[in-house]
Amino acid sequence: MESAIVARGCFIVSIKNSGDNDIELTVESEAGTVEIDDCVELSRAFEEKFSRDTEDYSLTVSSAGLDQPFKVYGQYRKAIGKKVEVSMKGGRKIVAVLSGATEESVTLAYTTLEKPEGGKKKVPVEHTDTFPLTDINSVRYYIDFK
Repeated sequence: MESAIVARGCFIVSIKNSGDNDIELTVESEAGTVEIDDCVELSRAFEEKFSRDTEDYSLTVSSAGLDQPFKVYGQYRKAIGKKVEVSMKGGRKIVAVLSGATEESVTLAYTTLEKPEGGKKKVPVEHTDTFPLTDINSVRYYIDFK
């Protein structure tokens, strides 16, 4: 099954199996978007490996979705250079460009308005900071409706 996913240029984000054998396979494309043809082909590959004659199950294959928080490192890697919304533990939210990612941390480039020492007016200040994933609740693509 994994080879079929890789052959379609995708990677696994999550696999959920309910007690009723309702299986949900969520995938993401390495580059670009997951197409309906990808979902159909992955569903077929799954059904070839796991016959419905021997096991009764339902299968849903879907893409991760732009509005969903990242779950696996591949999603962070794919989003490098893109604008993301980060929800930090403690309630702080940052809209930034994801400039780097490892399995343990993310590096964010963002601007804040800060009052300089002795100044009265806030001015934009550029930051590039690395945060451990343990300090972060969620990261997702920033969607701007302007």
